[in-house]
Amino acid sequence: MPPDHTQVLACATVLEEIIPLLPDGMDYRKLDFGLHLQPQNLKRSLQEAIDAAGPEIDTILLGYGLCSMAVVGLKANHCTLVVPKVDDCIALFLGSRNAYTEQVKKEPGTYYLTKGWIEVSDTLLDEYERIVKRLGTARADRVMELMLANYTRLVYIDTGQQDQKGYREYARTVADKFHLRFEEIEGSNTLINKLLQGPWDHDFVIAEPGQIISYTDFLPTLNL
Repeated sequence: MPPDHTQVLACATVLEEIIPLLPDGMDYRKLDFGLHLQPQNLKRSLQEAIDAAGPEIDTILLGYGLCSMAVVGLKANHCTLVVPKVDDCIALFLGSRNAYTEQVKKEPGTYYLTKGWIEVSDTLLDEYERIVKRLGTARADRVMELMLANYTRLVYIDTGQQDQKGYREYARTVADKFHLRFEEIEGSNTLINKLLQGPWDHDFVIAEPGQIISYTDFLPTLNL
């Protein structure tokens, strides 16, 4: 996998973790984080970016998981697509699908934040302020109360990037504002490193040229 024949497609939050680990010569392209709000738009933008890759690119690494099924239906045309076999980017930040599953088992009502998420203004506090502008404080308080009815914990994932202190304190402020228990856990770049450098084992979906990514590709591999 020559780096100069490989391109990464990811949103800003994931690129925050990818860029420091990017092999020399490997290209990357950032897609708008807001596309997550409408998975069909994200799917369309991903396919357009895949189709627009130059002839020198023979492998595209997607810094996404299933992401509300946005990657299902993507077609590998002239190049191979490689996608982490995870539901969303939280597993990327934690280092594996299993690490995320353990957190879900521990406390399913958890809201996650990272430095990257805070930088792109995608937090509960940002959402609350947007609702206040539309509906006023009293109704915004009620909307957030309903939205977070099943949440008990806010977790800040320390992904190892520098200058975490201000982001950590911001995450604690968000937790306090919405009466969530604050916790910090250590992230891992294991899965991101494997995406960038291999090996692409059972943790990844690989679509060769001409193939289409399906939902079943993301199902756990059974050891029969």
